[in-house]
Amino acid sequence: MPGSATGNPARPADASIRQATAEDVTVLAELAAATFPLACPPIMTEDDINGYIAEHLTEARFSSYIANAERTVMVLEEPNADAGDASSPRTDQRLLGYSMLIHTPPLDVEVQAALTLRPTSMLSKFYMRANAHGSGLSHQLMNATLSAAAENGSRAVWLSVSEENVRAQKFYARNGFRIVGGMNFPTGRLVLRDYVLERAV
Repeated sequence: MPGSATGNPARPADASIRQATAEDVTVLAELAAATFPLACPPIMTEDDINGYIAEHLTEARFSSYIANAERTVMVLEEPNADAGDASSPRTDQRLLGYSMLIHTPPLDVEVQAALTLRPTSMLSKFYMRANAHGSGLSHQLMNATLSAAAENGSRAVWLSVSEENVRAQKFYARNGFRIVGGMNFPTGRLVLRDYVLERAV
């Protein structure tokens, strides 16, 4: 899904992809808070968005995600020419995007009925900053994420995307995902409707 930032477009040659570590949680939380709002449908208010971020996208949450063996968090980073002390861990790097896989069977009955391949991993999160759009970096991150799912033993990856997020739907279609069903996506006071997408790995 799309993210948000300003500045010059990132170039593929500048970036690298790796699995996230505990040192990344502060920047990951900032990245998540910046990129999540651009994937939200218009029905979500600022309070709805901030409530979701406060519940699911905090430093504490990312610490637990990274420590969980049933999840894989990947980050895409590039050198930051404006960095301060290059001797500090990762201060010379800026995260441009991240993804998160969940390697457990889906609990939602609609999802269970829609999926065609097992075992499967859920692509729970996939976000990029706006200055990385059009650079090819999102496809690189997707390829690395799909490889991580295959290495974990999954035959497929599935995800849900808002029925109103046409840009994300087109991106996932270009990366081999197809719509196989639908599901409810609760966010505080709202219950949104998502498409369920799937692709083999």
